[in-house]
Amino acid sequence: MLTAVELALKAGAPTKTHILNLLHRLVDGKPMDTPPIKAPQALTLTTEPQANVERYDALRKT
Repeated sequence: MLTAVELALKAGAPTKTHILNLLHRLVDGKPMDTPPIKAPQALTLTTEPQANVERYDALRKT
């Protein structure tokens, strides 16, 4: 329990729900940290998306 509280405080989220979640993860014995995912080069972003808020005007019916 103390470890779960310390982890929640370290994460900056000392809520009951977060502490219980951490406690369940500690008891289950499953790894807490997921391994980093290396995306293939084919999935890298080539064109930066641009915000276009005018599209929302099309959703409004006046």
